[in-house]
Amino acid sequence: MDEAFFDRAVGRIRAATLWLGAAGTAAAFVAYGWRHGLGFLAGALASLANFRWLHQLAGSLGAGGQRLRRRVMWFLVLRYALAGAAGYVIVKFFGLSLPAALAGLFVAVAAVLAEIIYELLYARA
Repeated sequence: MDEAFFDRAVGRIRAATLWLGAAGTAAAFVAYGWRHGLGFLAGALASLANFRWLHQLAGSLGAGGQRLRRRVMWFLVLRYALAGAAGYVIVKFFGLSLPAALAGLFVAVAAVLAEIIYELLYARA
C-alpha cells in the first residue's frame, strides 16, 4: 500500500463525515427542531475538527513527519478541555440539545466505519 492509497482513504473519510454531518443535521432539524439540528451540527463540526487534528498529529509522527511546534503540541493535549468547554457553552448559553451534540460527535466514527466497509467490499487483492 502506497501513500496515495491512504490519501484517498482519508479523503473518503472526510467526505463521508461531511455528508453524514449534513444528513444528520437535516434529519435532526426535521424530526426534533432547530435546537437539536444545531446541536448535531456543532457536534459534527467538532468531530470533523478532531479528526483533522488527529490526522495532522499522525502525519507529524515518524521518520517523514515534521516536528510539531510547542504550541501545536499543547493544543493537541488540551483539546479535550477545549471540547468540554465548548460543549458547556453550546448547551448552557446557546440552549442547544446535549444529546444531539453528543450524537454529532460520532459522525467521524461513522465515517471511518463506512470506509472500513468500503474497503472490505471493494478491496483489491
